[in-house]
Amino acid sequence: MKELSFLTILACAFVLPAQAEDIVHDAEYKILERQHSQKWQEQDKAIDKKLADIRMNNGDERPNIIYLLVDDLSYGQMGNRKMNHVMGVNTKNINDFANEGLSLERMYTEPSCTPTRAAMMTGRHPIRSGSSEVKVTLVGEGLSKDEVTIAEVLSEAGYSTSHVGKWHQGDIEESYPHNQGFDYAAFPAHQQVQLSLMTKEAALANNLFGWNDTMQNNDFVIDKTFRPNGMVTGLEARKGEMAKEVHMPAGHEWSQADYHEMNVRYQRQAIDQLQQLSKLNKPFYLQYWPLYPLNFVHDQTPNVTRNGGFMAEKLQLLDTWFGEFLNELDNLGIADNTVVILMADNGLMYHYGGPSGLSELIYRGGKTDFLEGGIRTDAYVRWPGVIEANSAASDIIHVSDLYTTIARIAQATDQIPRDRIIDGIDQTALLLEGETNGRRDYVYVYQNETLAAVVKNEFKMHVPTPGMPGAAAPVFNVYRDPREENPHIGMALWSGASFQDMMKRHMMMIQKYPHLPLGKGVPYSGIENLRPETVKLVDDFKSWH
Repeated sequence: MKELSFLTILACAFVLPAQAEDIVHDAEYKILERQHSQKWQEQDKAIDKKLADIRMNNGDERPNIIYLLVDDLSYGQMGNRKMNHVMGVNTKNINDFANEGLSLERMYTEPSCTPTRAAMMTGRHPIRSGSSEVKVTLVGEGLSKDEVTIAEVLSEAGYSTSHVGKWHQGDIEESYPHNQGFDYAAFPAHQQVQLSLMTKEAALANNLFGWNDTMQNNDFVIDKTFRPNGMVTGLEARKGEMAKEVHMPAGHEWSQADYHEMNVRYQRQAIDQLQQLSKLNKPFYLQYWPLYPLNFVHDQTPNVTRNGGFMAEKLQLLDTWFGEFLNELDNLGIADNTVVILMADNGLMYHYGGPSGLSELIYRGGKTDFLEGGIRTDAYVRWPGVIEANSAASDIIHVSDLYTTIARIAQATDQIPRDRIIDGIDQTALLLEGETNGRRDYVYVYQNETLAAVVKNEFKMHVPTPGMPGAAAPVFNVYRDPREENPHIGMALWSGASFQDMMKRHMMMIQKYPHLPLGKGVPYSGIENLRPETVKLVDDFKSWH
């Protein structure tokens, strides 16, 4: 064996650790990276220095991060004084907040709540995790333990993590937030269809048909399990423990009053978590996902609006609560070193348009649509002294980008998995350097498991039906035609092939990195105090599985 020299041994002793593998992105990002890699690498060095300077100016502490995700609000329905006047709703606190930071004017989400939330939590299109569909009642499915959430990424990097409010990522033990990286969680097992719509009050308001058995005689009902009863309502849990159902005694009939109290409780718990987290000697990530403004009856609570719709009123109430939350952030003296993100998860639930008080406004469509009205929402980011106040950016950004961007800001990028596609693009340059510094010019838009549209720059192709050539597919210029009503053959003729190339590259990457399966299990597993009526509901479910 050849004898090693002293210099060789010395060199081996000081070998630098191997560089982490690059994050795996979709092929379309690679197209952009090949063209701009040198510029972006140089910019990233400057951004790293800026982030280091920010930490040094804050006692070498990383920033706290707060993410507020509001349900079912279309673009223009919060944060804009003029649109407030159009709607007859006042969102003054959100308007002021929007003026204190960066407005992301071209934020794309998924068409409905579960997919959007999964995209943000995993940094991946929900089709990749199986979380592409909204489920209303118990299904025995949810976000898999094999997914790596932003909470897990931040927790591994030393952050404290809390979740308060809507979750909607599944009804099995592995999918609950305290099993997906959160130290503490207060959340409903399901969502507002159960909590506000599946109530006697909503039936009396003629907004729910057929479920409440007091509204019809049911003389010919044979199957008593078709209408689910005994569903779990609100849960609380800590990491490593079982969940507990709270404020729901056995035999109690859930009501609109219970739903309102749940909303009040979550607002109180969000502020309480803010207070508790601020006392810890470590940075924190707080996720607050309110249930309001989604509501289906007038329940005579304050904040009556000029609009008068039952969701519009709750939007104004939510604005009041948001102001209280921000005031507490100021009172705690931590606002300057806290990034706050506020946005909506998808467009309005237009199925209840009119009485709800919410309308499409600018873009056509809403919840469940691949049209711009379903996937374009208001989004605002505030980081005092870092992000320019009263600024706006029209760069394309997708909700999954928050995953990688938050990880970069928190020095947690090394915790992002490298064995799967991460759709989220690091948009720190956009936040810190402003408009035209985005690194995405495309979006793939899914409806459940179907690729429904592809966005590139100002162009959007509705995916053609099988057999239709790309040159004949409907292509829209969303600047000239924001409501997607007038496809023009003059755009499709040249762009059809390019769009189809984008789709081919996307599908080739799926073949290389197959989707992970959705988590499966017994509904309500991991809850220690199931009510007798819930046990019966689960037994009925298990009888045919």
